[in-house]
Amino acid sequence: MKRFLLPLGIFVGLLVFLGVGLRLNPREIPSPFIGKPAPAFKLTQLHQPDKTISPQDMEGQVWILNVWASWCVSCRAEHPYLMDFAKANVVPVIGLNYKDGRMDGIKWLNDFGNPYALSAFDNDGRVGIDYGVYGVPETFVIDKKGVIRMKYTGPLTPEAINTKLMPMIKELKSA
Repeated sequence: MKRFLLPLGIFVGLLVFLGVGLRLNPREIPSPFIGKPAPAFKLTQLHQPDKTISPQDMEGQVWILNVWASWCVSCRAEHPYLMDFAKANVVPVIGLNYKDGRMDGIKWLNDFGNPYALSAFDNDGRVGIDYGVYGVPETFVIDKKGVIRMKYTGPLTPEAINTKLMPMIKELKSA
């Protein structure tokens, strides 16, 4: 009888871990960057390769960095919601065109609309790596001091914008 207690205990332990894991939201992946300064970069702009953008250009305002690519199917799903959000002009939305061709990114924005104040061109994906991006789309909310306050993984939805992004943005703008 005692020889069955150890396997039974292990089985129950595994069930507990499985139950806890199934209750987690896969979109809320903890990021080591939350509460830390946004990684510095200086990239050319997608539409104007002779001009650059860096997080320092955005200091003093709350802003969003949305990582996207023309080859990303989920980016297409979030795009109409991102367009609506950008039209509301709540905060600047900066795009990070990730591991894409410059002309492919420009064509995609011309075809579907451009929600971005501007897009940085991250052709080799190094800036995405610095931000801990492992898939697109991903969205970061960055405060007035250049500190990352939120990371949202996956395509934005109206629910995510209204229940996650907007409360955080309102809080940061009033600070």
